Amino acid sequence: MHQILTEVAAIDQELSKRHIDLDPGGYFIIYTDQNEKLIQAKHYTNVINELGLACDPETGKPIPCTGKVERVSTQAFRGRTAKEICVQIFEQTIPCPVTRLDHAAYLGREFQRAENALLKGQEYVQD
Repeated sequence: MHQILTEVAAIDQELSKRHIDLDPGGYFIIYTDQNEKLIQAKHYTNVINELGLACDPETGKPIPCTGKVERVSTQAFRGRTAKEICVQIFEQTIPCPVTRLDHAAYLGREFQRAENALLKGQEYVQD
């Protein structure tokens, strides 16, 4: 079993290095609230520049991947499970803030990871 877990982790680590195009519909910051037992996600808009970088629509400046960024979210979502928050985002929000299928798949994986962290009482860190 240990060998299988190691192999799965290696596959995920390698796939995380691949290039992905950013979603012009925006991005999400996902976090958990252990006290409330909730998955939370804030959606932020962006524009994609000619270099493929996500930029602040107001300033046109690239949005850094690390460090604190002061931006106001356009929408906030909360759910007790990965499925509940996915239904809110993908089925109940019109227009849907996600415009790319690979982004939708990524969010589903992250919400499932967040749910598992909540159930185990562990810290969740978005990949």
